Amino acid sequence: MDYRVGFSKDIHRLVENRKLIIAGVEIPYHLGELAHSDGDVLYHALAESILGALALGDLGKHFPDTSSETLDMDSSLIVKEVVKMMKDKGYQVNNVDIFVSLEKPKLKDYIELMRKNVATLLEVSVDQVSIKAGTNEGCGEVGKGEAIEATSMIMLKKVIANIN
Repeated sequence: MDYRVGFSKDIHRLVENRKLIIAGVEIPYHLGELAHSDGDVLYHALAESILGALALGDLGKHFPDTSSETLDMDSSLIVKEVVKMMKDKGYQVNNVDIFVSLEKPKLKDYIELMRKNVATLLEVSVDQVSIKAGTNEGCGEVGKGEAIEATSMIMLKKVIANIN
């Protein structure tokens, strides 16, 4: 069987007057992600890890931050489009492992809903989706509470033969 592995990371500054959205979950907090789209750092890392596994370039190639079409875009739409690309290439998700780095707020109460949202977008079961969260122990921009970062590692498997 043909397998592909993809990896990506995304980071956004945290600023006033923006929503904090992670895996489609709006989390009550006084800061949110600064971005051209809605800033969902987890969905961005996830989508780009799929693109990487398929050798289709980076997120900016497909969803440029200079386009009016992507301004304030719901990042679940980005993931849906990338999943369509994946399916068109004959692949499906085997599993995904995502890590979110954020000092505050704590995410433990939101992880299961995030896993369900990701599983729904990827068209897989929740047990194929791992999401973990942690702090940077005060180190760097994330540690100072100035940024949020997500990393995503995904494994795809070929399900349809003779497709590019």
